[in-house]
Amino acid sequence: MMEPADSGTARTHRIAVIPGDGVGVEVIEAGVAVLEAAARADGGFALELTSFPWGSDYYLEHGRMMAEDAVDVLRGFDAIYLGAVGSPAVPDDVTLWGSILLIRQTLDLYVNLRPVRLMPGVEGPLRSKGPEHIDMMCVRENTEGEYSGVGGRVHRNLPGEVAIQTDVFTRTGVERVVRHAFELATRRRGRLASITKSNAGRHAFTFWDDVVESVASEYPGVEVDRLLVDAAAAFFVTRPERFDVVVGSNLFMDILTDVGAVIQGGMGLAASMNVNPDGGVPALFEPVHGSAPDIAGRGIANPTGAVWAGAMMLEHLGERTAAAAIMSSLESVLAAGEIRTPDLGGTARTGDVAGALVGGVAAGVEAA
Repeated sequence: MMEPADSGTARTHRIAVIPGDGVGVEVIEAGVAVLEAAARADGGFALELTSFPWGSDYYLEHGRMMAEDAVDVLRGFDAIYLGAVGSPAVPDDVTLWGSILLIRQTLDLYVNLRPVRLMPGVEGPLRSKGPEHIDMMCVRENTEGEYSGVGGRVHRNLPGEVAIQTDVFTRTGVERVVRHAFELATRRRGRLASITKSNAGRHAFTFWDDVVESVASEYPGVEVDRLLVDAAAAFFVTRPERFDVVVGSNLFMDILTDVGAVIQGGMGLAASMNVNPDGGVPALFEPVHGSAPDIAGRGIANPTGAVWAGAMMLEHLGERTAAAAIMSSLESVLAAGEIRTPDLGGTARTGDVAGALVGGVAAGVEAA
């Protein structure tokens, strides 16, 4: 149990913290330090943080990634802050289906939001593109599609073994995530790109296109761009300025947002939010870089994605001043370029970045 920042303040937000595996533990420690600094500087709310030891080590000891009643326990919190899951000692499908996918589907967190934005001072791999070219919000359908988990294998280990994987797209599932994307587009630059593969996926993806067309009729002020996923991948690299809000299926946006992470400077800068906009359940916030076992324990992981996800969490909880202060501090530290982890060409350690960010949060609150 981590102590709340100040139990005497007006509002208390109960946060379930799951550091998880590998660098998840390190970046969540940094993220928590920044979140607590923001709460202290703001003074209008407190964070009650409860840490859970779920992850691959828990699996090796208990035979499951989380406690049997984990999702029910998580329902009692205002938000969930997750580091990463994954270990060479546990098959990837076990780690995912036993943790993050289980949480997403059981809590019906049907929208996954991933900002793709090149911060000032960060040199991305696209040399001719600057912050004015790379600024989009990716909206991933998060509970069905290619990750529905429907299918099976028969005649295992025999020459005639068969594996069947069935994608599931429902009108309710597609319409609600597409509508959320349109709403975001009305609050941003009024452009929406819908990503499918309807030239080959003649049933599921033509269905997706039909739903987009139907919802688009309610948003005449939004310009709609319909793209095949292969073309979209190319444009992410060659013409990222083409994109404002991007919406697509579970698999397609999983892949495209990793491309997005790279063009914004690297996986260590990528943040995400898993949410049910209808409310009633906690949203889940996480960096999307994975557990990175090759650098785990070395203290050099980039905490930017985790800190950014923490800012998204505070904004979701209504603490917009504190959220803005974290983002302001993050932007200032990245723009200065003096304290950077090795993935961004620096020599700083995870804790060094966290310390610099904590130092800038108070000023951010005062300026907000």
